[in-house]
Amino acid sequence: MQRGNLSRRGFLQRSFTALTLGAGLPAWYAHEVLAADQENKAAVSDKLIFGAIGIGSPQSRGRAISGDALGAGKGNVIYTAICDVDAKHRDVATEEMKKRGQDVKAYKDFRELLDRKDINAVTIATPDHWHALVAIDALRKGKDVYCEKPLALTVAESQAIVKVAKQTGRIFQVGSQQRSDARFRLACELVRNGRIGKVQRVETRIGSNPKGTFKVEQPAEGLDWDMWLGPTPKVDYVKQRCHYEFRWWYDYSGGKLTDWGAHHNDIAQWGLGMDGTGPIAVEGEGEAPSREPNSYNCHPTFKVTYTYADGAKLVCSHNQLADAIDRKGADNKGHDNGVLFVGEGDKWLFVNRGKISASDKKLIDEPLGPDAKKLYLSANHMGNFLEGIRTRKPCVCTAEVGHRSVTVCHLGALTLRTGKKFKWDPVNEQADDAEVNKLLSREMRAPWKLDV
Repeated sequence: MQRGNLSRRGFLQRSFTALTLGAGLPAWYAHEVLAADQENKAAVSDKLIFGAIGIGSPQSRGRAISGDALGAGKGNVIYTAICDVDAKHRDVATEEMKKRGQDVKAYKDFRELLDRKDINAVTIATPDHWHALVAIDALRKGKDVYCEKPLALTVAESQAIVKVAKQTGRIFQVGSQQRSDARFRLACELVRNGRIGKVQRVETRIGSNPKGTFKVEQPAEGLDWDMWLGPTPKVDYVKQRCHYEFRWWYDYSGGKLTDWGAHHNDIAQWGLGMDGTGPIAVEGEGEAPSREPNSYNCHPTFKVTYTYADGAKLVCSHNQLADAIDRKGADNKGHDNGVLFVGEGDKWLFVNRGKISASDKKLIDEPLGPDAKKLYLSANHMGNFLEGIRTRKPCVCTAEVGHRSVTVCHLGALTLRTGKKFKWDPVNEQADDAEVNKLLSREMRAPWKLDV
C-alpha cells in the first residue's frame, strides 16, 4: 500500500478529483470548495447537546438531519432527546440512536423536550404546520435551531419566526441545503457576476402534485392524531394526510410549491440577488384540485409567473420546458427538475443536484476575475450550522432568507387558490388584493396560538 494514498495530500487530491469529475465542477472552483470543506471539518470542538423534534421514520428528513448532525459533529454532537407524536417512530428511533452510541429520552410533547436546560440546539423536521410553534418555543428557551424547509406554513408564521430569531439572537439554519451544494453556488455566482448578461428569466421545474381520494380509518396504533393535527382543523384520520403525504394538503403544506419549490425558488432568489426582498407581481394558472372530501387538494399541475422590480421573470411550474434550450435542440431529459437562468443572447445556465451545464461550456470553465462578487461559501449545510453555533456567525440560510424564499412559494400557491393575479409589496409584505392578504395567515385551532 502506498503511503501517499493515506496522507492528507492524497486525501485532498482524491477529494479534488471527485469534485471536478463527480460533481462536474471546473478545477478553478473545486479548489475553493475543498478549502471551505476542510474548514467545516474542523469547526466543532466543544460538546453540543442536541434534541430532535419530529424524528420520524427511518426514511424521514428527521432521521436524515439528525444523522447529518452526528456525522458533521465528529463525536462532539450528542443527542439526548427525541420527540415524535407517533410511538412507533419514537421506539424505532430510540433503538437506532442507541446503536449510534446516543442515549436518548423519548418525548411525545415537544414542549417537554424544550424545557430541558441541558440541550443547546434542536433539529426540527415536523410537518410544516408545526414549524412556527416549535421553532419559536425553541428560540425563546435558548436553543439554536436547524429547521427543515419550508420555513413555515404561512407568510405570517415565517415572519413571526424571523422576529423571534432576531429578538433572541439564536443561530438559525433553514434546511435549504442546496445553498451548501457547490453546483448551485457556482451557478448563482456566475449569474450574479454577469456571466449570461442581464437575467431575462429564471425557470424552476418542480414536478406535479399527486391526485387521490382516500377513506377514513382509525388512527394507527400509537399515533396521537389530535396532537399531530395541532393548530390545524380537527378532521377524521386519513392515512394519506400524515407522515410523508402531508405535503399534498393545503391545510398542512403547499404541495410541490413549498416542497421542491422551497429549494429551487430559493436558488432563484439567490441568483437574482433578491434574498432580502421578493417579486412585485404574481400570476398563475393550474389544474383545479379535487373538491371531494378527503382528497389531495394541491393543484396537480400549475404555472406561476413572478415579476421582479428589475424586469426579470421567475416561472415556476410542474414541467415548463425552456425556450432557450428547445431552440438549440438540446436534450431536455436532464432539465425536468432544476433551475434554469436565461440571460441575453440565448445564454443560459442550468443547475440541479446532478449537474451544472450551460449554452456554452466556457461560461462555466472560465474563472471569475479577482474582483468578482463572491457568495457565502458553505460546503456542508449541517456543518455550517455547527460552525454558526461555535462562532455565532449567521448561517448560509438564516430565518430571514428562508422567509423570503418560502414567501415566493406561498404567493404562488395563493394565486392558484384564489384564481387572481396581484401586485406584491415586498417591503410591507402586502398584496393589493384583500382576499390574498387574508390568506397570508391562518387561524389556529385552540389552544394553539401564534404569540409574538
